[in-house]
Amino acid sequence: MTELIMLHSFRGGTGKTNISANVGALLAMSGLRIGLIDTDIQSPGIHVLFNLDESSVDKTLTSYLWGESGIEEAVIDVTESLGDKAGGKLFLIPSSIKASDIARILRNGYSVTLLDEAYQRVQDALELDALIIDTHPGLNDEILLSMALSNTLGIILRPDQQDYQGTSISMKLAQNLEVSDIVMIVNKSPQLFNEEMVKSKVEEAYSGEVAAVVPHSDEMMALSSAKLFVVEYPDDPLTGIFKKIALRLMT
Repeated sequence: MTELIMLHSFRGGTGKTNISANVGALLAMSGLRIGLIDTDIQSPGIHVLFNLDESSVDKTLTSYLWGESGIEEAVIDVTESLGDKAGGKLFLIPSSIKASDIARILRNGYSVTLLDEAYQRVQDALELDALIIDTHPGLNDEILLSMALSNTLGIILRPDQQDYQGTSISMKLAQNLEVSDIVMIVNKSPQLFNEEMVKSKVEEAYSGEVAAVVPHSDEMMALSSAKLFVVEYPDDPLTGIFKKIALRLMT
């Protein structure tokens, strides 16, 4: 059975997409068959981490939602981005990165119920161990549907008052939708913050579990989303934290 893992943040800039890609990469390295689907249709970005651009992306989740292609046609095998470290397979289903397509989706919208069908078809066609959904920040119909379908929801936040307030809303909605497994990931925590104090504060505030507190990393910032951190820095302590997150999301 495929684990459906949704990674979400109420606000942008939390590093959600980087976490999605790096966790997916680690799970594929461990021997699993992993899918990554970019449902941030209004501002897609995960393709950048796999060195994909407009010229190399043809069929997408966007074209599927408009009935212009099958979802299986949008699958890109990105396992080679893991180098010789891949024990499993990593697949990406991107959203369109063409400005005209993004403008069209903003203007005309799409049927969010097609997402459920897309998730099921991709899981079956690729025989996935897990499908990771990288979502748009904030809340909309697509996000609520994905929440309701997910086995595990990872809410990503920074140690910031605006993020704290937004996370409270996301947490309440997820609980109302009876999501069975909800964890929080605190990202970009300043080095001067005590990890255990941050973890304790967030867990107490939301009466929930913090899977990890991820410190700010100059090396991660320097990569500028051009490469996968866990591939470039396999022995970095931050990669160890990503491994901890990956293990928790699969349990």
